[in-house]
Amino acid sequence: MLNVDIPGFKKLSIKNIICDYNGTLAIDGAIIPEVIPLIEKLSKSLTIHVVTGDTFGTAAKNLNHLSVTIEVLTSEQQDQKKLAYLNRLGSDITICIGNGKNDKLMLQKSVVGICLIQSEGSSLDSLLTADIICTSAEDALNMLLKPKRLIATLRK
Repeated sequence: MLNVDIPGFKKLSIKNIICDYNGTLAIDGAIIPEVIPLIEKLSKSLTIHVVTGDTFGTAAKNLNHLSVTIEVLTSEQQDQKKLAYLNRLGSDITICIGNGKNDKLMLQKSVVGICLIQSEGSSLDSLLTADIICTSAEDALNMLLKPKRLIATLRK
């Protein structure tokens, strides 16, 4: 669990992270090597879920050695399916990280939504609903490993 009191924002008691895969933890279907040790560290205190449309069909193969739960979605209504997954876990105890249009609802409804702008870009809809914008998955995951970064970014 991650407990962080962010003045003027919220007291966070985080149990889960939901990450998109392509454009978030992976670029063109290949996992970003720098995120692997960060996921390993975070999985010791948080439950990590990768919820993805898996555009390249590589998520399960590339993540099978990590302590993550993988949910591959069918192509219809992925935004609603990601939101339903978040709601099952608890939106008040889950941080979401993503970049695509199908991530908008989970970024908006999670306790903290982090939108990434990496080489695959970001949906404007997701960008405008997130609480935090990062330019790398490494930076986003490090915010959770170094929670004072969350405080510095979100306090009023």
